[in-house]
Amino acid sequence: MNKPDRGPLLTTLALLFGLLAVSDLAKPLEASLGGGLRPGFVLFGHRLSGPANAVVGPLFGLYLLVYAAGIWRVRRWALPMGIVYAAYVIVNLILFTLRDPEPMREGVLFGAIYALVAIGVSWGAVWLLSQQRDVLT
Repeated sequence: MNKPDRGPLLTTLALLFGLLAVSDLAKPLEASLGGGLRPGFVLFGHRLSGPANAVVGPLFGLYLLVYAAGIWRVRRWALPMGIVYAAYVIVNLILFTLRDPEPMREGVLFGAIYALVAIGVSWGAVWLLSQQRDVLT
C-alpha cells in the first residue's frame, strides 16, 4: 500500500498547527514573562488567567498537537478534528470581539488581518484535507 502524499501545503499547515500547539502548551508560562503582553488563552471570547489558563491552554495545545500529527500522517480522523477547530476559531473570534473589555491596542487593521489569517488557515486545512479524503488513511 502506497503512503499518501501530504504535499507541501499540508506539510506547512501541519508544522504551523504544531507551532500553535506549542504556543498553547506554554500559555501558563506567558504570565510570568510579562513585558506588556496580554497573556492567557482565549476561550469562547474570554481571556483566561490563573488556574483556568493553566489547564485550558495546555488542553487546547494537546488537541492541536494531535491534529497536527493527523495532518502530518494524512489520517482520516484529522478532517473532523479540523472542522471542529475551524468552527471554534470563528466562534471564538466573534465572541472575543464582542466580549473583550479592553479596546484592541493593535488596531482594527491588525484585528481584521488576524481574523482573515486565522479563518483562512483553519478552514484552508479542512478544505485541503477534504480534497484528499479518498487517500486519507
